[in-house]
Amino acid sequence: MADDLHLRLGPRFDEALAFASRIHAGDKRKGTQIPYIAHPLSVCALVLLDGGDEDEAVAALLHDALEDHPTLAPPEVIAGRFGDVVLGIVRECSDTGDDYRGGPKAPWRDRKTKYLDHILVASPQARRVSLADKVDNARAVLNDYREVGDELWRRFNAGKEDQLWYYGKLVAHFRTAGAEGFLFNELQHTVAELERLVAEATPAPGPDAGPAGG
Repeated sequence: MADDLHLRLGPRFDEALAFASRIHAGDKRKGTQIPYIAHPLSVCALVLLDGGDEDEAVAALLHDALEDHPTLAPPEVIAGRFGDVVLGIVRECSDTGDDYRGGPKAPWRDRKTKYLDHILVASPQARRVSLADKVDNARAVLNDYREVGDELWRRFNAGKEDQLWYYGKLVAHFRTAGAEGFLFNELQHTVAELERLVAEATPAPGPDAGPAGG
């Protein structure tokens, strides 16, 4: 009887796993040779470890599908195969919003600011998937920074200061939204460790350093 209380993942999850693997085939994690599917798999694992349900687990596998591969995974396909709840979570986890059909993206800072604002009003399901996504990304950034130092920032469109600003804001916004528990603690710890390492590697201004001027 107790076994009935545990989440059982069904055929829809199996289909999403195969679908995510297929649409991300050939994708690599930024600046590495690691297959990109490692990221959705990690996000899904974190969602399940945090107590997420099947909709959230499926959305975790597909959270980048609409943004990265809109022709392979348009909204009607995601909704038709996995349900409207999954599509809603995927949409909420995208920093491009409904602008998923190509063309130039909005400036990086504008997109990230909009995403941060949305955290405060996102559904609990989307917030869990988003938090798991950011935990996995933050872990990857921290691990890579330990390996290559400031060379890491060359992989991103936005540089070190912007990246650190964003991760700091993510922690603050998730806290304001009421996030707590395993995933939030992991994000907070990982970002704090990244900030500490970067600060240690940044030379302190010399005693004669003054404000820059003309």
